[in-house]
Amino acid sequence: MRSSRAPRTVRGGLWASALLVIVAAVNTGGAPPASAAPDVYAPPLALNGTASVFVRGSQGDRVIRLTDGGYKQTGSAWSLMPVALGYSFESTFTAHIGNGRPGADGIAFLVQGIGPRALGGWGGGLGYRGIRRSVAVEFDTYQNTPDPSSNHLAVVFDGHPDSHETSAQSPVPLNGKPFRARVKYDAGRERLTVFVRSTAKGAREKQVLSRQVDLARRIGSGTAWVGFTGATGDLTSRQDVYQWSLGAPKD
Repeated sequence: MRSSRAPRTVRGGLWASALLVIVAAVNTGGAPPASAAPDVYAPPLALNGTASVFVRGSQGDRVIRLTDGGYKQTGSAWSLMPVALGYSFESTFTAHIGNGRPGADGIAFLVQGIGPRALGGWGGGLGYRGIRRSVAVEFDTYQNTPDPSSNHLAVVFDGHPDSHETSAQSPVPLNGKPFRARVKYDAGRERLTVFVRSTAKGAREKQVLSRQVDLARRIGSGTAWVGFTGATGDLTSRQDVYQWSLGAPKD
């Protein structure tokens, strides 16, 4: 599914060491400061639906807010620089989902071949339902059928969140506290691996998911757009992503 209007484009500034880097501080809610400086490390982004970007703090740190606490919202944010799927890469980011109480529905990290206007369904669709030619890693905070729990991760193909290729319980709470995630793609082995940890000092990441997939064949193209989607339904949530980096694997 695509949005009915052109995406909003947010321009960042410089590319650092050929990496796509979005740096942002922990978001605690509230309006962005009017005098915040631009984040010079962030690349141009395409924003759709309820997605927005704001900067906060003296360093002009950037936060991608996918949903802002309203009902039946959907948002997506994509880098405007496509990724070459013939090469290995990894993406790390911190997410903060919640508004002080149990909510819904969660966010997803996507690699997709539709384009920077891609936006999917609300609620259990997590903002990516209907985005074909995609591989999603969802961070789900609400148990819809056939979800295993209200705190799980899953790999999903072709925009079908009701059909998990693989899923697992998250080792850390996905709702209420920030968590750190790393999604690694090994192009040579054609394997996608997902790690999660808390943001507590000294916390160790844990491997949660691993799935064989040829991204280029699944997407139907040698390049793809990378980014995030999020959605709410009859329960609400603020869903933020920050400290996002995308580049060559470190290990």
